[in-house]
Amino acid sequence: MANSRSGDTMTTRIVRIISAFDETHSSLPVAAVARRADLPLSTAHRLVAELAGHGLLQREPSGEIRLGLRLWELASRSSAALDLKAVAMPFMEDLQAVVRQHTQLSVLRGDEVLFIERLSSRGSVLNHARVAGRLPLHISSSGMVLMAHSPRHVQAAFLARAAETAGTGMPPAAELRRQWAHMRQTGYASLPGTVVAETTGIAVPVPDATGYAAAALGVVVPSGTENPSATVPALMTAARGISRGLVQLGATFPIQ
Repeated sequence: MANSRSGDTMTTRIVRIISAFDETHSSLPVAAVARRADLPLSTAHRLVAELAGHGLLQREPSGEIRLGLRLWELASRSSAALDLKAVAMPFMEDLQAVVRQHTQLSVLRGDEVLFIERLSSRGSVLNHARVAGRLPLHISSSGMVLMAHSPRHVQAAFLARAAETAGTGMPPAAELRRQWAHMRQTGYASLPGTVVAETTGIAVPVPDATGYAAAALGVVVPSGTENPSATVPALMTAARGISRGLVQLGATFPIQ
């Protein structure tokens, strides 16, 4: 596809427009879309109109723009996330019946953990994880256990990027490697108070046929729980069931 005058392809511009929306910016004026997508306002107006015409974006009565129903329709037809959710849901429901707080399923994407599904009970503790939302991997038990069970070159690439962004609260590389080694040895990650002070996140890896973690299965429980790690055997049992299902399905989820 030919490059635009700015050096971006049309596809890149469209992706930037769609990516301008997130859980805290579900609808935006076109001017805000242009700013967040780093596009000239005239270009944003033209592309937004075309995307709205195809149902990929939707114009609200207020004039603001939001993601269109067509995007959800297309994504719901087929995706690796749907396969993962279909395999995992029965095990997550059983686990949630025991935990009665939050049970969540996630995958690694770049330097963040992407949450695929979450089950919660009435009265559950505060949890910042949202379906289709992301968190920095180093503050999430799910993200940390995913990285701990990733290939060494993936870990090395993450640490190299982290070294370029010093001062962001990231632990030193030696400390991260120590934590990952401990997580591989114990089979789980437990991070108290890293996202919400009053909660503890506990997660285990879900390997696919490659032997590396395709996903993480986690729970979020009150930090005052007498023994938060008591949920680990149930987590591991559920993760083994999901892993068997993924292997039978032949599904793999490349780590990005």
